[in-house]
Amino acid sequence: MTITLLAIGKTDSQELNSLITTYTNRLKHYVKFTFAIVPAIKNTKNLSERQQKEKEGEVLLKNIQPSDILILLDEKGKQYSSIQFASLLQKQMNSGIKNLVFAIGGPYGFSEEVYKRANGKMGLSKMTFSHQMVRLFVVEQFYRAFTILKNEPYHHQ
Repeated sequence: MTITLLAIGKTDSQELNSLITTYTNRLKHYVKFTFAIVPAIKNTKNLSERQQKEKEGEVLLKNIQPSDILILLDEKGKQYSSIQFASLLQKQMNSGIKNLVFAIGGPYGFSEEVYKRANGKMGLSKMTFSHQMVRLFVVEQFYRAFTILKNEPYHHQ
């Protein structure tokens, strides 16, 4: 199985990029993992929130294959503990799917078309995080999940 993390727009912070790269490299020992950046929409100042979400959604959906399982990182999504998340990943791997895609939306979230295409929604917290910080949190949680599945000492109960 391949896990893909899709995010709209580049990460501005070199510190965040460095940490994301650290966890991405660690993940390669456990699973085929891809972190893909979907280019941000340009000239958004003249677009409404809905128009921006629709344009971002069109670009995002072009990166999703019909056979992909798509999970949206959404503040209204189901929240998991790290152990529950590890179990979810194990269940997906056992199901035989080829590509599990997690998507991080832009600053306003996702369009209705993206919600219609999604197979599920996952929330990280009731708190709001910047869409750039979420990238690091998710990549670290993937790494944590695989160390849990392998009974490695990274995660403490």
